[in-house]
Amino acid sequence: MKSKHKRNRLRSHITRIIRRRNGRLRQQQAKAPTQLRSEEDVQSLMQTTEGVIFIAREPITTTKLVQYARLHNGQEARRLIEQLNNQYDKTNCAYRIEQVAGGYQLMSRPVFSGWLKRLEHTITPQRFSAPSIETLAVIAYRQPVLRAEIEAIRGVGCGEVIRQLLERDLVRIAGRSEELGRPYLYATTSTFLALFGLGSIDDLPVMEIPLQLELPKTA
Repeated sequence: MKSKHKRNRLRSHITRIIRRRNGRLRQQQAKAPTQLRSEEDVQSLMQTTEGVIFIAREPITTTKLVQYARLHNGQEARRLIEQLNNQYDKTNCAYRIEQVAGGYQLMSRPVFSGWLKRLEHTITPQRFSAPSIETLAVIAYRQPVLRAEIEAIRGVGCGEVIRQLLERDLVRIAGRSEELGRPYLYATTSTFLALFGLGSIDDLPVMEIPLQLELPKTA
């Protein structure tokens, strides 16, 4: 018993040390940079940040921006992006940096979409059938969601549609339910966010009529 008590005390002591260390790290990261940047340095970092975002093939997070552009922290990365967008707006650039799928990406403005579609190398927009859109909407707004719940809302079987959405990397398996048989739970992916220009699931439009789950009536 004494040995077990000692182990518990040691574990508790180590946990407190780790918590204090993590707390200090969070405080250090939250503080403003102690080294002030010169105007020349800021301009250079803006160009570096712009270059990193430009060549990135997918939305890049502030963590990676800090690493690749050698910035102080994520706060500085976001500030540089804001300054870049202010420059783009002032000069009426055809593009700006948008927050998409948890990261940042250089994107053309929507007003030019009609012209850009004429280019041969432009990526063809993905097309969806009505069942795919309906299933994707249910998953997006109710995630993580069971297949049975999706089918109860839509009123039809969705197994094949869900399989297709999984293959297109728009839907993922988010775990298993604690219900009998432990069925899969489904959620959307970062590819879904990027495709629809969303920074996160919180950016989904508010539905005027919530998706209601019609449970079978009992006697």
